[in-house]
Amino acid sequence: MRAQSDPWFAEYLLRVGNGTEESDGDGCIHLPDEICVPYTGEDTDLHRLIENVFPMLDDNMTDPDYITSRAILSTRNDCVDRINMRMIHRFRGEEMVYHSFDRADDDPHNYYPPEFLNSLTPNGLPPHVLRLKINCPVILLRNIDPANGLCNGTRLIVRGFQKNAIDAEIVLGQHARKRVFLPRIPFCPSDDEMFPFRFKRKQFPIRLSFAMTINKAQGQTIPHAGVYLPEPVFSHGQLYVALSRATARSNIKVLAAPNGNDKKNKKSKKQDKAKKNHKQSGTYTKNIVYKEVLTL
Repeated sequence: MRAQSDPWFAEYLLRVGNGTEESDGDGCIHLPDEICVPYTGEDTDLHRLIENVFPMLDDNMTDPDYITSRAILSTRNDCVDRINMRMIHRFRGEEMVYHSFDRADDDPHNYYPPEFLNSLTPNGLPPHVLRLKINCPVILLRNIDPANGLCNGTRLIVRGFQKNAIDAEIVLGQHARKRVFLPRIPFCPSDDEMFPFRFKRKQFPIRLSFAMTINKAQGQTIPHAGVYLPEPVFSHGQLYVALSRATARSNIKVLAAPNGNDKKNKKSKKQDKAKKNHKQSGTYTKNIVYKEVLTL
């Protein structure tokens, strides 16, 4: 439905989602050439993807509509964090750093020191070190006040900093804004068996959202989307979710490494792998669809 203005793209997305798009023997499908950023194995690949999704960033940093209408999606948190750190360093302005307060309950012998707890970033929790700048985009990680639009997955723009609160703004539409103040709140991992102790973190319930995981982007419309796949998708429907955030094929760019290998190798090995995994007709990537799920 997002891609109604581009019927060909809408049909392509349906075939991807239903698992009917033609694939090779490895379960890889062909990505349209016009949406792909060429893969060379160099660091400049990611830079080109960023430039495609965030063109003329320096001139548009103060435009909330520009900032909230763009994001890069990836499969894993470490890839997302790498992109977010690269983007916040590019963003102009003075950086504000907030550190979380971490503790392990029922640990009278101090087996788990703060330094160890600070290094943990369980899925769904904010990072220990939160680096922000004025006008940067963030995403909520918890339902704070659903009646006022502060729901898990809401994207906001940072407008100011206080010692124990962050001044942010929800972009409701063109020229429609809503100012909110975000407090620090306590977090616990959703999986109680993730650690052999009860982990608690007190931090602001946000992350940078220049980039986000594909799973976190479910339900969102991102008019200008990028997809970074240094490794193949790994769950049912994940590729469909990534591609279908955009409203047209002209508004999405995909950087997919051959066979999911985005590590630097020797030049000859890299060329051999590219020849083996890139078909002559274009770029292929894994599409995982369990068709029995769709027929229940």
